[in-house]
Amino acid sequence: MYRLARTGGSPELLRRLARRAEGWAGIVDGDGTVLQAVAGSVRWPAHEAADLASVAARELTARGAGSYSLDTDERAALLLPLERPSPDRAFPDAAHLDRAHLERAHLDRTSPDRSSGSRGPVLAVVAPKPLPVGLATLMADAVMPLALSWASESVERKRRRVDLAESRGREAVLHLLMTGQLSIAHQVAGALRPRLPDPVRVCVVECSGGQRDEVARICADASGGRTWIVRCPVYARHLILIVPAAEEAREQEAGDGRTLGLAVAGLVDDCVVGVSEEVRLPDTATAYRQAFHALAVARGLPGRHARFGAAPEPALVVGAAGARWADALLAPLLAHLPRRSQDPGSQELSATVASWLAFSSHATQHLKIHRNTLAARLRLVGELLGLDLNRVADQAAVDLALRIRATPTLPRSRSGGAPAGEDLDTVLRAPGVQDWAAQQLRLLAGAGPVGEETLRTWLSCEAQLAPAAAALGVSVPGARKRLTRLEAVLCRSLLRTPSARYDLWLAFRAVDLTA
Repeated sequence: MYRLARTGGSPELLRRLARRAEGWAGIVDGDGTVLQAVAGSVRWPAHEAADLASVAARELTARGAGSYSLDTDERAALLLPLERPSPDRAFPDAAHLDRAHLERAHLDRTSPDRSSGSRGPVLAVVAPKPLPVGLATLMADAVMPLALSWASESVERKRRRVDLAESRGREAVLHLLMTGQLSIAHQVAGALRPRLPDPVRVCVVECSGGQRDEVARICADASGGRTWIVRCPVYARHLILIVPAAEEAREQEAGDGRTLGLAVAGLVDDCVVGVSEEVRLPDTATAYRQAFHALAVARGLPGRHARFGAAPEPALVVGAAGARWADALLAPLLAHLPRRSQDPGSQELSATVASWLAFSSHATQHLKIHRNTLAARLRLVGELLGLDLNRVADQAAVDLALRIRATPTLPRSRSGGAPAGEDLDTVLRAPGVQDWAAQQLRLLAGAGPVGEETLRTWLSCEAQLAPAAAALGVSVPGARKRLTRLEAVLCRSLLRTPSARYDLWLAFRAVDLTA
């Protein structure tokens, strides 16, 4: 029994009892709830055995007995409390128990002495009559190791619930930061540690399968507990680190010059790390996109570490005209009032479309909603804005508008509306945007004409691989390989979300307007 407890825990112990009893064995709470059960070669439905055990457990609790037996014409239920593990035999070790014997045992075990009663879990075995020889002895022998195993497993379950609650809390803080709700993020983060830093760098760490918890521990140790570590809700192999940039810079000057990202890449052999630029805390969403693009580059480097190259955010160069255009485009969405209280409002719809633009179909995992709910909300957003969100062009416009909206320092006209004729093309013709577009496409020269043709064709095919491959006259794997090579050239992620497809579409459009 102790060997089974060490190797298989309570499930193996119950399985042994169920086989020996040729029936059903389980752990039942005092209120009759079956906590865990195993059915052996049961000659009747398992739920009937569970029902009999539940009735017996409630009787045991009500009567305050040390043990209890309950029988029917065909089978008997024997119960021993786990909270009083004892090698004492609670039932007669007999080959056959008739009804009279069971009734006497029932009366003996249900004395009015409530001091020995049980309100905790009990071991219950339901077996056919006549009972197998030695079953009572086996139950008594199993109580002690089963009680220890169940207690240990209960502690582990509680620890996992606490870990899950903390992980969900950190995930909620990250979501609030990504949507610009700083005050609420600080309130929620106040119950956790450490405090949210400002300014920050964001690192995205890609781990091997099953190693994320261990890598999270290594990251916490390497940072001295000063880094916010969040398990990515979208990608099961990713960790998101929010690193205090000021403290990291001071430690670099005083130490060996290694950043946390480099340290983690050095400590864990098969992890890949992408690092953002230093940003203010309100720009966490931008920093995450930068780190994700750097991760795409790091996968092809021997050091498995890359930092995002300097590149201005398009929302910062559009000027007042861009701010007015974004306000006008998003006005129907921001003014939306739900018809029913359970329908999503403007803020929830904005968060939904922002998550979808960043994570595509993975937004269901990010927002914890069903895919049908996501599709219905996107249809509503498209109707409100008068756009077709299946087109990359309209996706890029909404993405840029949301990013401009999240940049409150941009100047706006007093009226807040866009003058007649001020559209996206007008915004893209601005000198600052033209410089930004040239910088975005400068690296593309290293890929040659084939690289630009591949990228333009892929974007014109709504970023779909199969149509793009057909238009290019290559196979789908061939088109994927071309885009993967372009990721290394551009230092941006293309195939996996968050993708640079929107920035590149805007850059090509801006260049084409002045060609």
